[in-house]
Amino acid sequence: MQRRVMAFVLAGGKGTRLYPLTKERAKPAVPFGGRYRICDFVLSNLINSGIYSIYVLIQFKSQSLLQHLRDGWEFSGLLKNHFCIPVPAQMRSPGESWYRGTADAIYQNVNLIEQAEPDVIAIFGADHIYRMNIREMIEFHIDKGSDATIAAIPVDKKFSSEFGVIEAAPGGSIIGFHEKNPDAPTMPGDPTRVFASMGNYIFSTGLLLKELYADAEDESSSHDFGRDILPKLVGKVPMYAYDFQRNHIPGDPSDQEPYWRDVGTIDSYYEASMDLRSVQPKLNLYNRNWPLRTAGYEDPPAKFTFDENLVRGSAVDSIVSGGSIISGGAVRNCIIGRGVKVLGGAELDDSIIFDNCEIGRGAKIRRAILDKNVRVPDGARIGFDLEADRKLYSVTESGIVVVEGRRSRVDVSSMQIARRY
Repeated sequence: MQRRVMAFVLAGGKGTRLYPLTKERAKPAVPFGGRYRICDFVLSNLINSGIYSIYVLIQFKSQSLLQHLRDGWEFSGLLKNHFCIPVPAQMRSPGESWYRGTADAIYQNVNLIEQAEPDVIAIFGADHIYRMNIREMIEFHIDKGSDATIAAIPVDKKFSSEFGVIEAAPGGSIIGFHEKNPDAPTMPGDPTRVFASMGNYIFSTGLLLKELYADAEDESSSHDFGRDILPKLVGKVPMYAYDFQRNHIPGDPSDQEPYWRDVGTIDSYYEASMDLRSVQPKLNLYNRNWPLRTAGYEDPPAKFTFDENLVRGSAVDSIVSGGSIISGGAVRNCIIGRGVKVLGGAELDDSIIFDNCEIGRGAKIRRAILDKNVRVPDGARIGFDLEADRKLYSVTESGIVVVEGRRSRVDVSSMQIARRY
């Protein structure tokens, strides 16, 4: 029997560790891969898995996310259970507060569950980069007779303080859950790794409703799945870990390794972006059986032209999005967003350029992220003198320079030009 599935996508996090990319936008709305947004991954996974009843729970700095959902994801078909709808905090908690935690976000929308009466609830985060056949996880949940199923993946032990860590029996039954504990137990036979929760859950509807109501009445609770609800369920109900490593995407080679990245920091975001541009990328976006969907932009094709000195524009090991023009510039190992202009003599290496930027003649950029609408003047240099860059921009410990954008186009400081003389 086909189970009725309702999905909630948690898209309300602040994303403070991704600052300044999250200065003016929610983390799920941060651009990725030239023409996409981070939230496109979870939404594509749901749609590709045949799950069409989707509520996106929004909160902080949500305007850019709302606009993206409107342009690419708000749909309704002939069936009433086909929808993708953004939902702000409903103020149903005591004190009429914003979402106080992941569990409270679902509790504030519990009426949506009670009205639809689905068999299964999928609760997924919107701030990770991954491809996943969620239907396989649901089938695992049903086959095991599970009431709560957590998607999990092995990660290095040093990250145990950043994840919920699962102890699981050989068949997948969960016997322990440790939320962000640096001393959490490692995997059996592997002292270097822990079995980490991906923050993606499948719940049987009856159990979820019962636990949400109980948690809402608990004044000592932080109203979070990882901190409160999941640890209390261990040993009380059938509860299983779904090993993400066994997940298979239709159309992928049988030996394709599942891809998942927590892009919680600028450095991890940069590394995941660079995974896209190689000849055989770790994250493959070219499987037509599992498309990565996004807003339907009406951009012209990218164009590569000679400049006024008859120097040819080129791009190698790079992604160049629609509407961009490489006019005599050289782009290497980069992700180029929509509507970007790279003028004659400019050189871009190992960088991520967001939409509508303009790189002036002779400018040189290395290991940098330029937010939307930045104009780099002729001859400017970014990423070559990190001490000087720190006076103007954000620079990570690994040396990634982040240049903030604006709602309208902004010039990089003239101090950059002065530095080259």
